[in-house]
Amino acid sequence: MSRLSRRRGLVGLATALMALATAAAAFAIGTVVFDRGSERANPDQTRSGSHSTADMAHPVAGNFEPDDTQIADCEGEFACLEQAFGNLAYVKGPKPTLRVFDRMMLTDKAVDGNCHRIVHSIGSASLARYQGNVAKAFAEGSASCWSGYYHGILERAFIDADPDDLGRISRRLCDDDGIRTTKYLAYQCVHGLGHGLMIYTGYNLPVSLDVCDELATRWDQNSCSGGVFMENISSSYGVKSRWLKDDDLVYPCNVVAKRHKYYCYMMLTSRVLEANGYDWKPTADLCTTVESDWIDICFQSLGRDASGATRQEAGKIMKLCDLAGRWVRECVYGAARDITANDSGTRRSVRLCQRAPVQIRARCFDGIGTILADLSASDSQTRAACAAVTKRYFQACIRGAGLPLDAPA
Repeated sequence: MSRLSRRRGLVGLATALMALATAAAAFAIGTVVFDRGSERANPDQTRSGSHSTADMAHPVAGNFEPDDTQIADCEGEFACLEQAFGNLAYVKGPKPTLRVFDRMMLTDKAVDGNCHRIVHSIGSASLARYQGNVAKAFAEGSASCWSGYYHGILERAFIDADPDDLGRISRRLCDDDGIRTTKYLAYQCVHGLGHGLMIYTGYNLPVSLDVCDELATRWDQNSCSGGVFMENISSSYGVKSRWLKDDDLVYPCNVVAKRHKYYCYMMLTSRVLEANGYDWKPTADLCTTVESDWIDICFQSLGRDASGATRQEAGKIMKLCDLAGRWVRECVYGAARDITANDSGTRRSVRLCQRAPVQIRARCFDGIGTILADLSASDSQTRAACAAVTKRYFQACIRGAGLPLDAPA
């Protein structure tokens, strides 16, 4: 790949991002009305009443097109790597591509530093390879770099969607039996829907939450909202959402409806850390000041971020979680869940629990159990998985999985 070709690729990405920002601004001006009783906009009070708008879909969402770019051409350039990994997935399929990706994450700083956006591209390209078959693309995927592969699939799945039909399309995309095999895979799908909705709507938080609320079950609705808030805080395309405030880092969690607060607060510390330059002590202190019913969730968010920031290293996680003071157990709980979900396994999360103070180990194994339940196809599989992980804290693991303690192991 020539230097000129790379420059054109970067210019093309920049142009697309500018178009996205323009579309988002146009949509916001055209449909959002601020709450006149407050200086802050409340996303739950600014619904447009209709999803229809010519400006809603932006030109970046789901627009993967293969070309001849190869990984060896890129020399660490992000736009090139994104395209090259997508090309590999489109030609060879997602499984071999994800194996290459996982290896390069360990050795290539450019891949590791931009892993989530790159694996988005692998997902988007894989869906193109399988001609829009979401279930087939999901079955070939993995949770590499915080499940970005699944997000990329759902990002592309909204291409050419009718804005007035978003609710029906969203319900259909994750309703395949192949996706509903395990709760974990179903979560990745509906969570990915949230990402895709934000991208498709030009980062319109109220409309995206509105569509999530149209999904069939409360669990689906909540899981979808998690993707919405994650994309709102950390845009896949580097766009600054208008539903963030530099002078109120808790916003919009402190104004959304109660049904949307859980996943908003579950993402809060990611927003705060990004804003304060990853200063962990003030972030932990802020968690003690949020709405009282959501303090524990804020510290679980801190634990998830501690896991991610340390690449799931138990000793480093404990040092960060110690900043939570009396809320350390919730921080460790959140970290244990994150490690288990990211690894689709328990080797490293068990190491964290063993490293934790004895008085909070049960809570740590409780967190592992919540994810094992999602990874398993049946209650008996969950029980077997908990039994394989721990004898002493088996009941804590089962309790986290939501299973009765007195059933046979």
